[in-house]
Amino acid sequence: MPLPRVAIVGRPNVGKSSLVNLLAREKVSIVDDMPGVTRDRVSVIVKLESPDGEGPEREAEVIDTGGFGVYVADGQRYDDAGRDLAQLTEQIEWQIGQAVATADLVLFAIDAQVGITPRDEEIAKMLREQKLGRERGGGKKPVPVVMVATKIDGPKWEAHGYELAGLGFGVPLMIGSLNNYMRRDLLDRLYDLIKDFDNTPELPTDLKIAIVGKRNSGKSTLINHLAGEPRVIVSEIAGTTRDAIDVRFQYHDKSITAIDTAGLRKKSSFSGRVEWFALDRLERSLRRAHVALFMVDATERLSHVDNQLAHMIIEQGTPVVIVINKWDLVEGTIGRKGKPIGAADYEEYLRTKLKGLSFAPVAFMSATKGTNVRQVIELAGELAEQSRIRVGTGELNRFFERLVHERGPSSKLGSVAKIYYVAQTRTLPPTITLVVNKPDLFSPMYQRFLMNRIREELPYGEVPIRLRIKARSRKPGKAKSYDTQPDERMMPAAQGAIEIDLATDDTPLFTDMDWADAPSEMGADEFFDD
Repeated sequence: MPLPRVAIVGRPNVGKSSLVNLLAREKVSIVDDMPGVTRDRVSVIVKLESPDGEGPEREAEVIDTGGFGVYVADGQRYDDAGRDLAQLTEQIEWQIGQAVATADLVLFAIDAQVGITPRDEEIAKMLREQKLGRERGGGKKPVPVVMVATKIDGPKWEAHGYELAGLGFGVPLMIGSLNNYMRRDLLDRLYDLIKDFDNTPELPTDLKIAIVGKRNSGKSTLINHLAGEPRVIVSEIAGTTRDAIDVRFQYHDKSITAIDTAGLRKKSSFSGRVEWFALDRLERSLRRAHVALFMVDATERLSHVDNQLAHMIIEQGTPVVIVINKWDLVEGTIGRKGKPIGAADYEEYLRTKLKGLSFAPVAFMSATKGTNVRQVIELAGELAEQSRIRVGTGELNRFFERLVHERGPSSKLGSVAKIYYVAQTRTLPPTITLVVNKPDLFSPMYQRFLMNRIREELPYGEVPIRLRIKARSRKPGKAKSYDTQPDERMMPAAQGAIEIDLATDDTPLFTDMDWADAPSEMGADEFFDD
């Protein structure tokens, strides 16, 4: 059974997103003074403790919604860049209606410091008459509504909160989200309000997929296809999505969370704080995802923004599927060479522009038509499994020993590169640590050769791999760690990573060889186009 759903509604800038963040104990929704920052339904699972500390923990899905009437407030039509976005009003309010229609409880937020406005009265009337959202049907009882007086930042504002009872929803709950004033009272009351609903814990997510791409590349269209409903606003207006939006769905027997992120554009074009907040959300989404779907618009040339996104994915170490969207509009059209464009042609073009992601698989699809969407999700699952593979220490040492024997030993200014020990020290991403005599003998070309052979022969050739070159220390804990090539930066080792101490053995497992003719790939300094 699904968890009880709690929808938070209200006019713009009453503190809905701050309330969601308070309940979630983390920054889930973007908070800003600008009206219209939240546009889609942003949901999060919150855990509520028993007021007396003895009852069971309860869970609920809390849903943040856009501000009702945001683009017609005071007769204005605006966003952070001054663009005419009045056409989004209907879509935003439809999303609010969907949140209410599917909710078990509605929290109606009103700014106590401002008091009741005509917009608040309009929303209150719609909630009383159950006109906000589609018909609930099936004999389902009307959704209960509880008023929340926000911005109660101290005792002096409590009287203002009580004045809101005149709207007919009883004495409101009160909260000061910025200073947590009366937070415990709100949490205890919410715990009691959801006690009569089914509270079967949410099944853990088997796969988290971050969907990233520049503006209008089809991310939200894909999310809606996966969700089976218009879960996020799809518009030709660039930058419609602001928050990172989690959408949960079932695929066969797996529970999957797809994370829709804000479309990126050049940082020099950012028009306000909201875009910087959205960029931070995008980076956080990559960190918490098992796999990323990098959406590329097949109808446009790859741009500097695409390179920025690719670089972010590389730095985070997230497995990635490069998804060529809108392929149905390009396949078979006549290209510059006068021949029909095929998948092989486009992939060749892609590889020349995104060399830093040369290991990543490519998939072609149409999010609008749903073509190949299942194949993309299955490929994402395969990459997640690949990034969890752990190769045994014995197998790794035999593999590296064979590489050295195939190529022969070498020296640099009289020094011979020696590898004493090799081990995989973590997964997600797979990280291989080499304990050596002198890390500076391992040139970038040398490291690239190792990376190429690892990808060719070990079972994680399509996901990011970290290679650590570590000087052996005779005192445990004193070894110095070195990163590898710039575009394969080492991330902090996970707790429980293997610690290697070979202080009692001066004999290297094997020595290294001449790397002068080793093949190379593009480094991070060559990644971006001029």
